[in-house]
Amino acid sequence: MSKFKVLIADYTYSTLEPEKKVLETADAEVITAQCRTEEDVIEAAHGVDGIICQYAPISKKVIDQLATCKIVARYGVGFDTIDVPAATEKGIMVTNVTDYSLDEVSNHAFALLMACARKVVQLNESVQNGRWDSKVAKPIYRLHGQTLGLIGFGNIPQRLALKAKAFGLEILAYDPFVSNDLAKELGVKLVDLQQLCALSDYISVHPPLNKHTKGMVSDEQFRAMKESAYIINTSRGAVIDEPALIRALEANEIAGAGLDVLETEPMAKDNPLLSMPNVIITPHSAYYSVESELELKQKTAQNVADALSGKEPAYLVNKDVVHA
Repeated sequence: MSKFKVLIADYTYSTLEPEKKVLETADAEVITAQCRTEEDVIEAAHGVDGIICQYAPISKKVIDQLATCKIVARYGVGFDTIDVPAATEKGIMVTNVTDYSLDEVSNHAFALLMACARKVVQLNESVQNGRWDSKVAKPIYRLHGQTLGLIGFGNIPQRLALKAKAFGLEILAYDPFVSNDLAKELGVKLVDLQQLCALSDYISVHPPLNKHTKGMVSDEQFRAMKESAYIINTSRGAVIDEPALIRALEANEIAGAGLDVLETEPMAKDNPLLSMPNVIITPHSAYYSVESELELKQKTAQNVADALSGKEPAYLVNKDVVHA
């Protein structure tokens, strides 16, 4: 009989063998569920030593019912589905994995930028509909010399900046937590949010979702943007005020958008964004490659294995738990 019990509260993967293999090293048995509600998690998590979750809600209500749990480990970078203060108060570690898909997400953001810039989707659909005419994409502007604005300047947008510079883009960034020295080292100019919106031809959104960033790109920001500007989002849908984005697109305040994330996922079939030819939407897939998925699964499980073995996990979010 195993020493520990770990609940994988929800998952979308075809196999959990990588996680099980890692957790075996900590003498931990895996149980699985597909929790959608707080009540689902409370029922499934009775008596567990650790929880791995993807989208399942780990709220204060859930955390208050966790009598033996030492760690909640989320698949992914974001942890907005977990009440971190409540977990910290209860002495439960919270972990994520910050570096498993740096290339994938930065590549996807740039792919959306390029698809918007070169109007790849519109041209492809035109050809498929029997029209062989490059004029349907007019106007297209030369990418070299244009400006990319990065909202947030963490690991992923830093990678994106390096890739975009190779295409001749000038880079601006807004991030109150980043030093001028780091920005200068990467050839990026730090500006405030309104300046970034006013000066950028492409804007790529990267902050984590929290109470400070929810809806941070809204009507005021869209009004400041160029009519020729495109906005790209591979972070969290709610960082952009979606009704404001729809208003800006309908009023031609901006030229278009490339979105991998929406406020509600899957998106509603009557969402106006679906019928806009200048909007490209992918289904929250920026993180994915065969390699990144395996890395995510192994590192998430290793966070749990470390915590159960008395070690500090490599990707600990609430370090106050350990150092209290």
